[in-house]
Amino acid sequence: MLAKLMSLFLLGLVRVLTGAQARWYGCPPKAEQRIYFANHQSHADLVMIWAALPQELRSITRPIAAKDYWTKSPFKKWITTAVFNAIYVDRARTADQDPLEPLIDALERGDSIIIFPEGTRGNAEEPQPFKAGLYNLAEKFPHVVLVPAWIDNIQRVMPKGEVVPVPILCSVTFGAPIQLGNDEERREFLDRARQAVIALRDV
Repeated sequence: MLAKLMSLFLLGLVRVLTGAQARWYGCPPKAEQRIYFANHQSHADLVMIWAALPQELRSITRPIAAKDYWTKSPFKKWITTAVFNAIYVDRARTADQDPLEPLIDALERGDSIIIFPEGTRGNAEEPQPFKAGLYNLAEKFPHVVLVPAWIDNIQRVMPKGEVVPVPILCSVTFGAPIQLGNDEERREFLDRARQAVIALRDV
């Protein structure tokens, strides 16, 4: 019950601060298993894209969250587990740990997921080169629909070093799904996926 109330509170807060506009440009919102992949400029990205999804999709879609950041306090940990149902990614993992293991587990259970293929936040106008994770997941789960998304303006809501958020109109634009081509090379696919995200910036 408490998690439900917090969910409603956060939705209201995010929409007041950002508008949380969802623009379905290349595909409709649909309750099918998907991997949403987006640009990454703020820790608030997962909150923004979560809030932009319709309720019926939020309930089946899990964002990834950096374990070291989102478990720093009991409150952050509770929010990401009880409200967002996030998948923790351990950035301090050892060499023998597969960073994709928790994502693979979620996809095998039938969840949809939200990932940020840059791996870390960027400050440039365009996303950094995508890392291999998206390619590996697309190869392992060819039936899962890959949906690009562009998150606009969220980095201006909570500028680095600031404590008080600034109300700024933000949006998430969802594009047409892409597929991993037969015999498509990893870098070719990742560059194409990155361009699919960038193309949504000016839509």
